[in-house]
Amino acid sequence: MRAVVICIVLLILSCEDRKTEPKITEEQSIKSEAVKQQPELTNEEKEPKSNESEFPLLTEDNAMDFFLEYEKENSENEVRITTDFGEIDILLYPKTKFHRANFIYLTKRDYFSGTQFYRVINNFMVQAGNTDDPKVKRKRRFIGKYLLPKDTKRGYRHHRGTVSMPSSDIDNPHKLASPYEFFIVQNPKGEYRLDTDYTIFGKVIRGMDVVDRIAAVETDKADWPLKNIYIQKVEILE
Repeated sequence: MRAVVICIVLLILSCEDRKTEPKITEEQSIKSEAVKQQPELTNEEKEPKSNESEFPLLTEDNAMDFFLEYEKENSENEVRITTDFGEIDILLYPKTKFHRANFIYLTKRDYFSGTQFYRVINNFMVQAGNTDDPKVKRKRRFIGKYLLPKDTKRGYRHHRGTVSMPSSDIDNPHKLASPYEFFIVQNPKGEYRLDTDYTIFGKVIRGMDVVDRIAAVETDKADWPLKNIYIQKVEILE
């Protein structure tokens, strides 16, 4: 009797051993491994809405040729900057075509949203377009690393309300412009000492009261506002 029981148990175990699992194809296996090795990206890590494949990655070698063509098809010259303190409308000058085209391009790539007024000096100027936010730094990586040439012989001067482009903070004896940033002259008397060094590419046509309020905020020793002032968006008016 005991031998019969043992035979029955062995027969059951043998049947269970032969039970097959659903077959996993090579494609499913690869896909499964990919999911394990590539965790889902966070919102901060996802690429911007404007897919980088639609545009070339800009460098110092191709940026000028790119903007030379871009400015022909993108002739808009009025933008509105919406800040935490209100709106600032800017007219961009056609004579400084590379700098105008660059600003329009960055606006259409939604670069400026989330950047800050990061350097504020009352009775001098307010400077914007930078931030410590990693999402904005990621946008820069997708757009590219490049500088724009100085263009200071167009007859423009640094009057109050002038929009100009700061030079890069790298070793830069020729004052090449940092394309992602800009400053607005707030001094009522102007800042004409800057005329030969920095490229003027526009002027404020509405919202200098907003600029004045930004310029009046309290800052730290590095001129960074103690309370962050954000650019919520920049949009093209025409």
